[in-house]
Amino acid sequence: MKEKIDALLGEIKAAQAETEEQLEAYRLRFIGTKNVVKDLMQGMRDVAPDLRKEMGQSLNTLKNAAQDKFQELVGDVNRQKSADESHDHVDLTLPAAGTPLGGVHPIQAMEDQIIQIFSRMGFNVSDGPEIEDDWHNFTALNFPPNHPAREMQDTFFIERNPDMVLRTHTSNTQIRVMEGQKPPIRTICPGRVYRNETITARSHCFFHQVEGLYVDKGVSFKDLKDTLYHFAREMYGKNTKVRFRPSYFPFTEPSAEMDISCFICDQKGCNVCKYTGWVEILGSGMVDPNVLEACGIDPDVYSGFAFGMGIERQAMLKYQVNDLRLFSENDVRFLKQFQSL
Repeated sequence: MKEKIDALLGEIKAAQAETEEQLEAYRLRFIGTKNVVKDLMQGMRDVAPDLRKEMGQSLNTLKNAAQDKFQELVGDVNRQKSADESHDHVDLTLPAAGTPLGGVHPIQAMEDQIIQIFSRMGFNVSDGPEIEDDWHNFTALNFPPNHPAREMQDTFFIERNPDMVLRTHTSNTQIRVMEGQKPPIRTICPGRVYRNETITARSHCFFHQVEGLYVDKGVSFKDLKDTLYHFAREMYGKNTKVRFRPSYFPFTEPSAEMDISCFICDQKGCNVCKYTGWVEILGSGMVDPNVLEACGIDPDVYSGFAFGMGIERQAMLKYQVNDLRLFSENDVRFLKQFQSL
C-alpha cells in the first residue's frame, strides 16, 4: 500500500489541466464519489495492526494533497479560460485606442484670448511675485496709509512679516516694470491675486486678473478709449457697444469703469445685466503722476494709462457661467464642457 500511496502522490504532483475536460477527469479520479483514495481506504482492513496508524496518516496526506491540487487546477483552468475569452474579443486589425486628452481650463483659455488680443496691439506680457511687499502692492500705487484695502478684511498679510502680503492686484507687476524699464512701456500683467473676501457665487478669496499699462510721451485718454474699444469688440463681437462711467482708483486720475452692452439679452434686460442693458467688465484711467514719480519716471515728460479686469468676470460673461466657484472646484463634469476651447 505504501508504494501505491507514493505513486499516487507523484501522479497528483505532476497533474496538469488546461481545459474543463482535463479538470473533470482529475476530479473523478481523485475527488469524486468513487476515487482511488477511497479504494485505498477500504483496503485498510487488510493492513497489519501495527502499520494501520502510519498508513492512515499517509492516506490523509494523500487526500489533502488531492484536494489542494484540485483547487490549484481550478485556478489554472479559470485563468486559461479568461485569457482565451479576452483573445477572442480582440480584433488585432483595429487601430490602437487613443489616449484621452483633457481640455484647457476656461480661465486659462480666457487669459490666453485676452493676451492674444493685446499682443496684436503691441503689448508684451510681464509677470511678478504673488507674495509682495507693501511698497509695490500699495505705497507706490498711491494708496494712502489709511486706505481700506490695507486692512485685514481686504488683504492677506504674512504673519511673520507684516510688511509682506499676498498681492491684491497685479498692479505690483506694473510698478516693477516701471522701476526696471524706461518708457515707452506697453505691457499686460496676468496672474492670480488674493483678497480676504467671503466665498460666494460672485466673489472668491483668490481670482485672476489681467492689468495693462502704457507709458510714453503724449499718451492721452483717447488712446485709452481706443484701446479698450478695440478689445471689447474683439472679445465680444463687432456690434458691442461701450460706455465709460467716472470712477475712482488711487493710482489713476481721471478714472473710469467701462461697461459693454449686454450681448445675452441684447440690452433688453436680464439677470446678468441686472435689467440695465449694461455689464461692467473693467476699470481704467490715466496713471496718476504720483505713481510715475514713485517709479522714477518724470510725469512732466511722460504720461500713461492703465486698466485692469477680472478674468473670471470675463469668462462668466463669455461662457454664461452663473457661479464663480465652479472655476476652482475642479468638477470634471463642468470642465468637460470646455474641451473644445
